[in-house]
Amino acid sequence: MHGTPTLAAAAEGLRAVLPDLRYGKVVAVRGALLEVQGLSGAAQIGARIRVGGNVDAEVIGLDRDIAHCLPFSYPQGVATGTRADLIGGAFAIKPCSAWLGRMIDGLGRPIDDRGPLPLGAQAQPIRALPPHASARARVGRKLETGVHALDLFAPLCAGQRLGLFAGSGVGKSTLLSMIARWTECDVAVIGLIGERGREVQEFIEDDLGAEGMARSVVVVATSDEPALMRRQAAWTTLAVAEYFRDQGLQVLCLMDSVTRFAMAQREIGLASGEPPATKGYTPTVFAELPRLLERAGPGVVGQGSITGLFTVLVDGDDHNEPVADAVRGILDGHVVITRRIAERGRYPAIDVLKSVSRTLPQAHLPDENRICLAARRILSTYGDMEEMVRLGAYRTGSSAEVDHAVRLAPQIEALLTQSKHTRASAAAGFAALEALLEVPDENAL
Repeated sequence: MHGTPTLAAAAEGLRAVLPDLRYGKVVAVRGALLEVQGLSGAAQIGARIRVGGNVDAEVIGLDRDIAHCLPFSYPQGVATGTRADLIGGAFAIKPCSAWLGRMIDGLGRPIDDRGPLPLGAQAQPIRALPPHASARARVGRKLETGVHALDLFAPLCAGQRLGLFAGSGVGKSTLLSMIARWTECDVAVIGLIGERGREVQEFIEDDLGAEGMARSVVVVATSDEPALMRRQAAWTTLAVAEYFRDQGLQVLCLMDSVTRFAMAQREIGLASGEPPATKGYTPTVFAELPRLLERAGPGVVGQGSITGLFTVLVDGDDHNEPVADAVRGILDGHVVITRRIAERGRYPAIDVLKSVSRTLPQAHLPDENRICLAARRILSTYGDMEEMVRLGAYRTGSSAEVDHAVRLAPQIEALLTQSKHTRASAAAGFAALEALLEVPDENAL
């Protein structure tokens, strides 16, 4: 009798020292949420468990002695009483240069039927902290994307983070594929988060191509996968990009889309009992967005950098909806793709007047800034008078400035029109724009 408390204390002590040996059992299944009992004192938020030997899950909430877990796959075959083992250690992947040209899922497993992935020597945590602000290098030189509307009006620099904001079906993914093929970089890491399953192979074979795929790692979580896997794929995308950045390489990180990451986090938050806040999004959504996006950018001085392009699917073409508004405040610029421009047949449908790169005016040379500003003024004047001109309410000769804009704006629009198979030169674009505008040289006056 005297030995019983001693044995119980010893057992608890052993469990505390060796948390990997802890296991519990499933006591309830509520939709996709699993409630596991028996992991009290060992399971932490973010810990991984294995249910029934074949279903991996993550602890997303704790309530007394109950761990709330979401699985990475559909929990088929799981019943009350099923054993749940705690898997010790932080979740990490081991990327290496042999991952180039491969397609993986959110857990770092190959999904391209090309055999197992070689593993690197060092583990890369899935949820890493960004470099400290005081140690980070500054944004680097301007990168040529091969897209006139970007290179002329919203330039991209090494280590910059740019958002592509658009509604559905206006060419967001097509623009992303053009940037992926043509932008200068050593490595491209592409995260397809919540993507349509049928479009993955189209993107890889038609848009990215063999040459683009050879320098890329593609992380895929389709829209039918559980919310946890979609969120995990976004984290894995940044983890792979950070590995190559730490090798001193210039990394181009593309993610389509941040909105689907936010939606996945909303599902996870609601399942864990968080209250819905703005338009149903839970508070953790707005906490996780900067943690994800701040991981892109310049590395510490002497390292490589991660140049990030993140698409944002605006809800109902409302560019001020909560996720778009939050992301716009975090990134270093935003490119707005509008349905109005797409409907009149100009692709990529970038609204250059609403698009902003926070690297301007430093990214451009003085002459380039002068040309860009003159073109913006013409497009702005034409935009203000466009409806009156179309309705016949404006009489030619009433304003020389408006007449000038009416004559030149369609030619600027034609210059910005570009096929997804045509790579444009920034230097040629500025030369053509200058000849079109006949901008006087201020230094010569």
